[in-house]
This record gives sequence, structure tokens and C-alpha cells, in this order.
Amino acid sequence: MNDIFWISCGAIIGANLRYLVNRFSIKYLSADIPYGTFLVNLTGSFILGFFLVWTLERVEVDPRWRLFVAVGFCGAYTTFSSFSYETYRLIEQSDYALAALNFICNNLFSLLAVIAGIVLARAI
Repeated sequence: MNDIFWISCGAIIGANLRYLVNRFSIKYLSADIPYGTFLVNLTGSFILGFFLVWTLERVEVDPRWRLFVAVGFCGAYTTFSSFSYETYRLIEQSDYALAALNFICNNLFSLLAVIAGIVLARAI
């Protein structure tokens, strides 16, 4: 039960930050292009890659921090289901080029963000 507490605390923060990033992107970037999902997938992938390598290879932390950050925060913060739905909606609207760009950018840059997080964690 204690593990659920740590996961839930991280999820509360992750879900709310996801909402705020999405609102920010709609207000300041565009409501037509799903920038918010892209931003949270990119930053969430970086955070997950960095945090896991840093805490598994560089520093010793209480395992509950991994539950809090990796499972709770990143699990609620990143938005693969939203990304999938938004890509589907672009296809449904016959915006195939933007759907392909959305698909490629989210996958490619999220992978690169994980790699960047790992490289940074190993460098410090």
C-alpha cells in the first residue's frame, strides 16, 4: 500500500503539469497542432531516461523515488494515448502530412530525448 501512495503522489503532480503544459501550448503556440502532447512526450521521455539512469547508475536513492518519478509522475505526465488519438484525428481530417509529421516527430524526438537524458545522467 505504501508503494501506491508514492505512485499516486507523483501522478497528481504529473497529471496537473500535463494539463498546464497543454493549456500553455494552446494559448501561446497553436490550438490546431497538438504541441502540448509533443512537449510532454519529449520532456517526459527526457526526464524518465535521465532519472532512471541517474538513480540506477550514479546515485543511490530510496526505491520509492523511482515509483514517485518514473511510475507516478512520468506515467501521468506523458500522453501516448492522447498522441495516438490526435494522430488518428488528423488522419480522419485527411491531414495525412501533419499526421505523419506528428507520428514521426513524437516517436523520433521522444527516443532522442530518452537518449539525451541517459547521456546527461552518465556524464554528471
